[in-house]
Amino acid sequence: MDQNDPNSPGLLIGRAVGVYAYYDYDGEPIYVGQTSSSFRDRVSRHLTGQRSDAVAKFILDPFEVAYVSMWSVPHVAEAQSLRRPGQPASSAEKKALLDPYEYTVYKTLEQKSKFRAVLNEGVIRPTERVELPQVVHRCIIPEALWEDRKHSDVRIARRAATISRLSQMISEREVSGGMRRTLLLQARRLTWLAEQRIHEVGVELPDAEDAKIGDE
Repeated sequence: MDQNDPNSPGLLIGRAVGVYAYYDYDGEPIYVGQTSSSFRDRVSRHLTGQRSDAVAKFILDPFEVAYVSMWSVPHVAEAQSLRRPGQPASSAEKKALLDPYEYTVYKTLEQKSKFRAVLNEGVIRPTERVELPQVVHRCIIPEALWEDRKHSDVRIARRAATISRLSQMISEREVSGGMRRTLLLQARRLTWLAEQRIHEVGVELPDAEDAKIGDE
């Protein structure tokens, strides 16, 4: 957060507003959001468990976030209200200005994802795509913790726990289709990670014929 903002020379990125994205230890994009307050405020609340919504409780495990990207949009921070001349733009007005940037980042990362999806529960409203400003992309995990945090067995256990909490919540409440879509994506991500771990330790998976014989 103390890095210089490439789009506002002399200012820090932590004080800027704009669009952010989180990535896991494989560089897989997992969440896209926007903030009209500041990156320091929004990202800190995400990663320290201070949010109380579904994203914080059931979808996004802060432990999985290894990298953060931030695209600052200076003209949004300085925007004037169209409804109240001479006054700063409201949060809703700033959100409307940020929506095209959020959508552009979301679709860009969705296309780059090996799963062709990001974990956002809500569908980001489609807009015209825009040219993105220069990005600040940083690893947030200290080198001393990297190997322990990145270990596949640790990540598998945490991802399975996230899926358990999410599926229990779905069984107990009326939820959105987006929440169910997120559960499916988390299951796919867990399967992929478990398969990678199987290959790492040299365990062979049964082929189709072996599995059929075992079932009989």
